[in-house]
Amino acid sequence: MKIEAIPAHPAIVLLRISVAALLFTHGAARAFTGGVAPFGEYLDSKGFPYGVVWAGAITAIELLATPLLVIGRLVVPISAYFIFQLALGIFMVHWTQGWFVVGLGRNGMEYSALLILCFVCLLLSHWKNTPRNRQ
Repeated sequence: MKIEAIPAHPAIVLLRISVAALLFTHGAARAFTGGVAPFGEYLDSKGFPYGVVWAGAITAIELLATPLLVIGRLVVPISAYFIFQLALGIFMVHWTQGWFVVGLGRNGMEYSALLILCFVCLLLSHWKNTPRNRQ
């Protein structure tokens, strides 16, 4: 049985490309400015064994999964992963800093919360397009 892709609405395509670009830039900045090792040390300090390995894996996923989002591949599992990653970041870092990223606060969770909402929208909009959910 051949499965044909259902085209996404242009607004969803724009959202998918935009959040992919944001997270790719985040990973690229960490990868190319020497940020993986400090991120790994932070994870070690929080009790993660092999923190630098985790930091490298997170960075690699940000760099390798985001192009797949751009072309509309594996959108559901990639979105689910980024929802988890961002929620973990809120729990570990941003929650104690409050809501605002700038202005009335600093390093808060509003940006991550918005990205989570974007990924929830992507996940839901592509869910019906997964092979197991097509009739």
